[in-house]
Amino acid sequence: MDLGGRKENVAVDKRVREAGLRPTRQRIALADLLFAKGDRHLSAEELHEEAVAAGVPVSLATVYNALHQFTQAGLLRILAVEGAKTYFDTNTSDHHHFYIEGENRIFDIDSGPVTVANLPEPPEGMEIANVDIVVRLRPKRQE
Repeated sequence: MDLGGRKENVAVDKRVREAGLRPTRQRIALADLLFAKGDRHLSAEELHEEAVAAGVPVSLATVYNALHQFTQAGLLRILAVEGAKTYFDTNTSDHHHFYIEGENRIFDIDSGPVTVANLPEPPEGMEIANVDIVVRLRPKRQE
């Protein structure tokens, strides 16, 4: 199948199917863009720009829908960083992030585990699913 010059990736099709999603042409094209470059962090707007540049005919609303479906299916991890700014992480393992303020750049913290002490007890009937830590960075101020 050719979608705007991109060939359907059999491995991506299988990954989407195994996540319980129907492998529509747009989902496959977006998943191919998302996962072809290894672990990365993208906003919906960035993925939409990549899709348009690759000749994939898709609206921003469709990109948002697909990203949220991929997240619900466990293919992505969602990171809320700057107010309304949301990133989608292709690395779904437990890990934490650095965020560079002013550059809107996010990347994984590679230097081993981060310890969080004194987490509150969750309400009755609930359990903590995950703790996301985003360490915000900025250039050092000259003194």
